[in-house]
Amino acid sequence: MTRPLRVGIAGLGTVGASVIRILDRQNEAVAQRGGRPVEVGAISARDRTKDRGFDLSRFTWFDSPVELARSTDVDCVVELVGGADGAALETVRTALSLGKHVVTANKALLAKHGLELARMAEDKGVSLAFEASVAGGIPIIKTLREALSANRISRLYGILNGTCNYILSRMELEGLTFAECLKDAQRLGYAEADPTFDVEGFDTAHKLAILTSLAFGTEIDADAIYVEGISSITPLDLAMAKELGFRIKLLGVAERTKTGIEQRVHPTMVPRTSSIAQVMGVTNAVTIDADAVRELTLIGPGAGGDATASAVVADIADVATGSVQPLFGTPTARLEKAARAPMQRHEGGYYVRLTVHDRPGVAAGVATRMAEADISLESILQKRSEVAATQDPHGRSGAPVSLVLITYAATEASIRSALEKISRDGLIAEPPQVIRIERE
Repeated sequence: MTRPLRVGIAGLGTVGASVIRILDRQNEAVAQRGGRPVEVGAISARDRTKDRGFDLSRFTWFDSPVELARSTDVDCVVELVGGADGAALETVRTALSLGKHVVTANKALLAKHGLELARMAEDKGVSLAFEASVAGGIPIIKTLREALSANRISRLYGILNGTCNYILSRMELEGLTFAECLKDAQRLGYAEADPTFDVEGFDTAHKLAILTSLAFGTEIDADAIYVEGISSITPLDLAMAKELGFRIKLLGVAERTKTGIEQRVHPTMVPRTSSIAQVMGVTNAVTIDADAVRELTLIGPGAGGDATASAVVADIADVATGSVQPLFGTPTARLEKAARAPMQRHEGGYYVRLTVHDRPGVAAGVATRMAEADISLESILQKRSEVAATQDPHGRSGAPVSLVLITYAATEASIRSALEKISRDGLIAEPPQVIRIERE
């Protein structure tokens, strides 16, 4: 009889507990796929007394995940501790150094230490599987590493954080402010007590760093990613996007350019007719532009216990087969150090909302500064506030009004230069709002 793959699970939060339940329910199917039985024999977590909905006494308990990794009764360590360093890193390093397979959902760990850990796995001839680290239940890692190996990818972009997508969806559909939606997301458990990592784009950036390496055969370089969050987005921006035929999403974008690989995370206007614009709520989506398949979009649950655990169990089944693949689809020695494309050289369309003083010559002054920077305007709209209109319905009140510009393709540097001069000219009453446009 084939010896079972003996699994140890470090971390019994929502995902870890779901992994055990799925294996209990689907063990026969997993064994058939992997070619041998899978047995969870060891577990580790911070709280031994917590009720997780199943009997803990059937497993060997370890207070330390590192000690679990050292156990001679474990062949494969499932790391669900979380965090880029500390116990998670020590656990994975220990397991790999002892020639044990590792399955992880830890995007922060991989974004920071992925190259080092990939080399360790290669040296020991073991697997380091991480499908669950990006986009939850969407099989984006396997798609990039295996299914699209015959393609040259030019661009990938996606909604990689369900919390941000939920907030933007609620803001648009219900006209709520960012603060109101964030508070509700925290109440529902979609956002953490400290939401900075999600709403300021860092979670998306870690995931994008992993996808970029897979898509372009480059070393992970999270420091090369330009990052903006969604906290500055207002209901007016969402309303204007709708009027102009767009929808605002927080996207992670990686793209080949003439100057190198461009990696950026920021609020983005996408055409309302595009596939990715239809993705609402906590759902994730990734679109890949490649030479053979043209455009491919994968949509599905990006988080949650069962969705993420599904990806973890699929990786465990792959480990059980005994097949070992390069972590990023290419041996680490062949990964290239990608040339960074400076954000200042990014070129595309822009939405620019200026809060200007409602007086003669302001719009002309703004248009002049844009023209001086070689920026062509596709459209220009002025939105007067209800207060200003009430005060002076026929003329100019001098009160601040919104001036919205949509540009044709322009560089980031030219946009920033023009806005700096507009500010120095005293034409605006508040810092400008700038949102990049990503067309299909």
